Amino acid sequence: MTIQIGDRIPNITLAVMTPDGPAERTTDEIFAGKKVVLFALPGAYTPTCSQAHLPGYVVHHDAIVAKGVDTIACLSVNDAFVMGAWGEAQNAGDNILMLADGSGAFTEAVGLELDLTDHHMGVRSQRYAMVVDDGVVTHLKVEEGGGFKVSDAETVLGLL
Repeated sequence: MTIQIGDRIPNITLAVMTPDGPAERTTDEIFAGKKVVLFALPGAYTPTCSQAHLPGYVVHHDAIVAKGVDTIACLSVNDAFVMGAWGEAQNAGDNILMLADGSGAFTEAVGLELDLTDHHMGVRSQRYAMVVDDGVVTHLKVEEGGGFKVSDAETVLGLL
């Protein structure tokens, strides 16, 4: 079942890349007591993700934070090494928290899997964006049919 507005984010352990290597971060650490914009995408280095999705959040970081957002996080079913390198390549710096859902546990728990096995990519995350206030989903925009119309930074900025 897909997570809905009003639902609490499940407590799952994700990974982030640090100067000392991969480190675990729980969703409780990420979301508790904070307003977070979480956007997810099928894969690091893929065309739409690299050309539009992540870059939009990098460009609009200051405007989003100015609306009271504590953290902007990007999640993908990739490992921490890939997410760290991709964030570096995209100039995400410390502005975007690059979350690795390597085994897809979070993606499965929120019911937003995307089976790309026929495209040799395995099970990934759907493209979506959500606003989470103290662990509770207040807005959720899931893309339909491979589109990129409702999870972009500009749309999310309009929701805040």
